[in-house]
Amino acid sequence: MTAPDTLPVIPFVSEAEGGERRAWQSALPEALSRIGIVKPFEELTAAEKDTARVAIVANPDPTKVAELKNLEWVQSLWAGVERLAADLPVDGPQIVRLMDPQMADTMSEAVLAWTLYLHRDMPIYAAQQKRKHWQQRELKLPSEQTIGVLGLGKLGQAAAQRLADNGFNVIGWSRSPKSIDNLDCQSGPDGFDIVLKMADILVLLMPLTSETRGLIGSKELQKCRKSVKLINFARGPILQDAALLEALESGQVEHAVLDVFDEEPLPEDHPYWDQENVTVLPHISAPTITSTACTIVASNLKIYFETGTIPKSVDRMKGY
Repeated sequence: MTAPDTLPVIPFVSEAEGGERRAWQSALPEALSRIGIVKPFEELTAAEKDTARVAIVANPDPTKVAELKNLEWVQSLWAGVERLAADLPVDGPQIVRLMDPQMADTMSEAVLAWTLYLHRDMPIYAAQQKRKHWQQRELKLPSEQTIGVLGLGKLGQAAAQRLADNGFNVIGWSRSPKSIDNLDCQSGPDGFDIVLKMADILVLLMPLTSETRGLIGSKELQKCRKSVKLINFARGPILQDAALLEALESGQVEHAVLDVFDEEPLPEDHPYWDQENVTVLPHISAPTITSTACTIVASNLKIYFETGTIPKSVDRMKGY
């Protein structure tokens, strides 16, 4: 076995909230104990910064990453890397997303849970309780509800399949054509409009790119069915806040479940907090599971140090 003092130093660069950062600082050194020495950026020597070839990052300060001048790649602990891709130079280190199969299962569970929340009219019953109002609503079958899933990457596919397995009529959309067993797949601008017009509940699961930023605005919401319900588990900037608030006010959108926002935490003065027809969640739809993530990171770095192979990295032109 390689002697501990000959193991490479692996910088850990993170500006994540204190509790999350401390959890990683505890779990990563143990998971990678036979592969490398994980050290917080602040504890690195000048020589260690110069010799680092790979770093593990979670919401890093890009100026700190830039100090690691000989990095070949960074292993993100998050699936979303749009900020990292925007902050790091295109000719800088390659960016590897955390591709955790558990995350797809966790996200699909969340999509199913909150789809059922809307399908079973739970927001309406909660509002009735506040008014001490007793009224039953007609219950539709899942097969009578069309769920539109915008984004058919790994998370979107898993969510769409779980919804279909629970009896919902599911139609999915992706930018480029895809063929998925037992799923109605639409693509391109025409397919996008088809999904908007058909969905009773619209689920946003696409990545944030230059093409999807602000994608859902007034024009798109007006194409939807009257009283459409919406779930955003993608990224906040994909959905235009002013347009959604207007659609909620007019009744074009009946209820919105929002887990992601332009600014997080959501500011206390944001109007979403006081909207009865908005459910605000603190970005909890698919949190990274530390144990499974550490296993994946350890495997990626072990292969790299043994063979020089870098895992599949982000396409900087696409942003994901």
